[in-house]
Amino acid sequence: MNSVTRKGEMFAGLTVALVTPFRNGEVDEQALRQLVEYQIEAGTECVSPCGTTGESPTLTHDEHDRVIAVVCEQAAGRIKVMAGTGSNSTAEAVRLTRRAREAGADGALLVAPYYNKPMQEGFYNHFRAIAEATDLPLVLYNIPGRTAKNVEPETICRLGEIPNIVAVKESTGSMDQASQILSGSSLTVLSGDDSLTLPLLSLGGSGVVSVVGNIVPQDVRKLIAAWRNGDIAAAQRSHHRLFPLCRDMLGLATNPIPIKAAMQMLGRDTGDVRSPLTRLPEADVQKLRQSLSEYGLSLT
Repeated sequence: MNSVTRKGEMFAGLTVALVTPFRNGEVDEQALRQLVEYQIEAGTECVSPCGTTGESPTLTHDEHDRVIAVVCEQAAGRIKVMAGTGSNSTAEAVRLTRRAREAGADGALLVAPYYNKPMQEGFYNHFRAIAEATDLPLVLYNIPGRTAKNVEPETICRLGEIPNIVAVKESTGSMDQASQILSGSSLTVLSGDDSLTLPLLSLGGSGVVSVVGNIVPQDVRKLIAAWRNGDIAAAQRSHHRLFPLCRDMLGLATNPIPIKAAMQMLGRDTGDVRSPLTRLPEADVQKLRQSLSEYGLSLT
């Protein structure tokens, strides 16, 4: 199926799941603009504000709209914007997606409805309703570890028949599920886990929505480029070099606690995470510092 023309190839490559910077309890718009510029300078293909890494569950509706608007304004067409507009309310997801389009987003990332635990027909109806309400390219985001229920591959393939549903951010960790989607649809599949980028590329995936790309975007791009160029050994070397950082970003604590701690250590402070998340425990701070240092990054 590698010869299949994938619908969402405009989002192939590296999409960085942006953190949301906070200062004194408020969104730090200046720091947010700097994050966008950093990714543009790194050659990143796309940024995704207001996802899991962007702490979207703690943003007010006004803040959510504003973060997307600021990112789109700063991007100014120089980098794609895949705005996180998912919700466990279909009506709210429609509203957020329409606002993102008005702000200039290139696409929308739609997390599966969380907490509600819909049946598969409920998932289908939810995403179809959003697709019918906008002409934006839509990327499904399936992460059952956070939403409490899997969007089954049969449902995802069925959704892939809707013209403007173009891709899926695959965060189940299941290579079987990814294979079913790639074999049964023309959807573009993006890794939702940094450590699984190379395995998914080998199945026919097209890129990653990355957390670690907040700090080492060039190295994630290097991995993808090596694979595309047929240099499997170089792609494997990149994977194994990145792996300790990928492990720490998701293994030490809930995302985005470790990545915000890492950015602070690297002199790119984006503020604390919002309650109910908490700071990285001191013992894990030392582990993270060691990983960053061993990687070769300069700590402050």
